[in-house]
Amino acid sequence: MLDASSSPLGTIMFASLFLGFRILVVWALALVVGGFLWSGLFSGMDEPPGWIYGLLAMTLMVFTLSAVVGHVRRVSLIADRLDTQTLGNRHRRQVELPLDAATAFRLLEQVIGQMPRLEGFERSVGTLQLRALQRRADPYGDRPPSRWNLFARLAIKRNQITARVTPGTDTSSVTLLFEPDAGAWVDLLLLDEGSNYENAEAVTHALSGKVAEQRREEREQAARTEAEKELTVARLNLLHAQVEPHFLYNTLANAQVLTRADPERAEQMLGHLIHYLRSSLPGIDQSVSTLGQELERVHAYLEILRIRMGARLALQIDVPESLYHVALPSMSLQTLVENAIKHGLEPKSGGGTVWILARELGGQLTVTVADDGQGITGHTSGTGTGIGLKNLRERLRLTCGEQASLAMVSNFPSGVAATISLPYVAPAPAPFAAPSAAVPPLPEYPHAS
Repeated sequence: MLDASSSPLGTIMFASLFLGFRILVVWALALVVGGFLWSGLFSGMDEPPGWIYGLLAMTLMVFTLSAVVGHVRRVSLIADRLDTQTLGNRHRRQVELPLDAATAFRLLEQVIGQMPRLEGFERSVGTLQLRALQRRADPYGDRPPSRWNLFARLAIKRNQITARVTPGTDTSSVTLLFEPDAGAWVDLLLLDEGSNYENAEAVTHALSGKVAEQRREEREQAARTEAEKELTVARLNLLHAQVEPHFLYNTLANAQVLTRADPERAEQMLGHLIHYLRSSLPGIDQSVSTLGQELERVHAYLEILRIRMGARLALQIDVPESLYHVALPSMSLQTLVENAIKHGLEPKSGGGTVWILARELGGQLTVTVADDGQGITGHTSGTGTGIGLKNLRERLRLTCGEQASLAMVSNFPSGVAATISLPYVAPAPAPFAAPSAAVPPLPEYPHAS
């Protein structure tokens, strides 16, 4: 013989009949107790009016039966299923959120705080708990109950929502409890018409929706960040590509002239150019290099220029070896050195000296290239608005952010000092050989930093 409770229809009928039977039995027992009290009240009368109590008892049982039917019907519409869990007045939910405890608590507070008809809201950030009271509404119209509706008069007026967040390793567990604002005795006599089940489903789905929305925004933000990063790299590579051909063109043009006038010096220049390219080509696709690599590149570059300028060009470097691994935009140091020579020392009859200094102080790195050439008035653009310097400023902004800057001021007694300033980020320790060229010690001289 097939057990009726083994089929879905049987489960529904069993849960509904059990609920109705339980409520009716409890009310019947209450009426029996009331009958004894009624009899005691009218014990002095020869014929106590028992029919009056019987009529009241029948009316109460009819109201009880109608309340059970209404509760079952509304729960079936809300939950689309009927069982002992959905038909109960109290509901518990356990939700796992992929968020830290503080974020999960803020999200929970936001969701519950937006529920309708809240009459009280308590929160404790320290214990990650909150409690809310919600006025229970007539599901078929928010109107006051009739004076003859005994169940509406006896019903609990508010529901209670209690929530707690339990921190985890990478997730947080949220425990939610939805129940009438009364003791457990209410479950034996009164029904909530599915209002607590409705709240449980609404809060659970709202939490899931908020987490999904947050994850969607994070994915969109990551996509935007990746697109901006790719655009930044493309712009850096474009700006970098604008620097290299400029230097190569000048060097090859000088070598062409020396080929006719002094073939031996032209051969030396081409040899130094090959050395320069050998040190530069491994990182030609990189928009960022290090201060040590920039110094090595500048040495190779100046070897080429010494062939043309001879004793008119001197170089002094004061850079601590601990700063060789600091990141800089590729070709940035050479841009400043080339600017100092082209606009400061070459036009000066006696030539001069280029100084390169680097210092780290208070989390800020400064790299200065100074010369004792013709000075601001002798430069094509004393404010540093030439194409090469504009290019360098843009590469600094893209590589190091808005905190990076390039400043140009007059040197003393003559010349210009150009200083790159950027936040200092301590690099991972790695061996790096100092530039191979012998560098004379840096003399003391006033300069802008």
